[in-house]
Amino acid sequence: MSFQNPVFIPGPTNIPEALRRAVDMPTIDHRSALFAEILHPAREKVKAVLKSEAAEVFFFPSTGTGGWEVAITNTLCPGDRVLAARNGMFSQRWIDMCERHGLTVEVVETPWGDGIPADRFEEILTADAGHEIKAVLATHNETATGVTSDIAAVRRAMEAAGHPALLLVDGVSSIASMDFRMDEWGVDVAVTGSQKGFMLPAGLAIVGFSPRAMAAVERATLPRTFFDIRDMGRSYAANGYPFTPAVGLLNGLNQSCDMLLAEGLEAVFARHHRIAEGVRAAVRAWGLELCANAPELYSDSVSAIRTPEGVNATDIVTHAADVYGVAFGVGLGEVAGKVFRIGHLGSLTDVMALSGIATAEMCMADLGMDVTLGSGVAAAQEVYRRSAGNGRREAA
Repeated sequence: MSFQNPVFIPGPTNIPEALRRAVDMPTIDHRSALFAEILHPAREKVKAVLKSEAAEVFFFPSTGTGGWEVAITNTLCPGDRVLAARNGMFSQRWIDMCERHGLTVEVVETPWGDGIPADRFEEILTADAGHEIKAVLATHNETATGVTSDIAAVRRAMEAAGHPALLLVDGVSSIASMDFRMDEWGVDVAVTGSQKGFMLPAGLAIVGFSPRAMAAVERATLPRTFFDIRDMGRSYAANGYPFTPAVGLLNGLNQSCDMLLAEGLEAVFARHHRIAEGVRAAVRAWGLELCANAPELYSDSVSAIRTPEGVNATDIVTHAADVYGVAFGVGLGEVAGKVFRIGHLGSLTDVMALSGIATAEMCMADLGMDVTLGSGVAAAQEVYRRSAGNGRREAA
């Protein structure tokens, strides 16, 4: 691999130089007043990225997976029923975590490539007259398949059923890259991490709790120690942390949010959509298809690209790394060997995306696939040229 080339995996993403410098800071006393000047602004800025006025934001030295554990252990009790769709590797992992914690998971089996079936959720919740289901789990952006589900539709289904369950949302590969409206969509717990849309190294679980979720915390009895937000909240009130914080990452998060908010969230989302549209145009020019089964499901942060029968998609990823020093994502779970993934989120521009498209094209041609060199690049160029000159601002 080459450190000079950008990565095209769906996380960790490319780190802008300014954020690398922000993370690389001298040691400070995390019990000093200086730490509070890092912590509290970061919490407020993340609220802005979540589009929330009411959320309480918590940071744990962890990853998105740790954030999932924060969500369930702070809101649920052993034996509680939760509802989830299994439509990809990451929804499956959250389901597995719930089962390991002694929760009863009602799983809606969903084809990999489809989104969350909100209509089926509504049926199940309507039938749950006793309100035994305590939480609905929703993966906003299924990173394994490049599928974005409609969280607003899930909330509408819950409201149509008149059901009081909490809505817990995995936004690990969507938040800070794609539109996420915590308050408007009625999200009770939003989970993300530092290493994707926030353009930082892995190491922070970032979790937002709604007032309803905060009320559930005192009733929850699942075991929690490291991930107890009550301890975290008490420490925040005293300008500290219940244990040693990842100070450099928190400092980087402050800078990251400044960059995102300076670009403008709508501009950030538009940039991700534009870059994704270029990748999708390239896929069509190659004569290939996405794993996502309909255009309304296409993710603006990652594209999972199906290879023809008899072509091992993992070979493309391996060849790119070995020959060109470029990283793409392999297929996971049910789509292992059937798709390769191009991550197009975080610190990325049209020009950077073109280099990834060109590399994928070279790899496929090298491996004997029926792909014309330049076809995908030209298709993406047309997308990017049409949107050029509009005064848009790119992430540094």
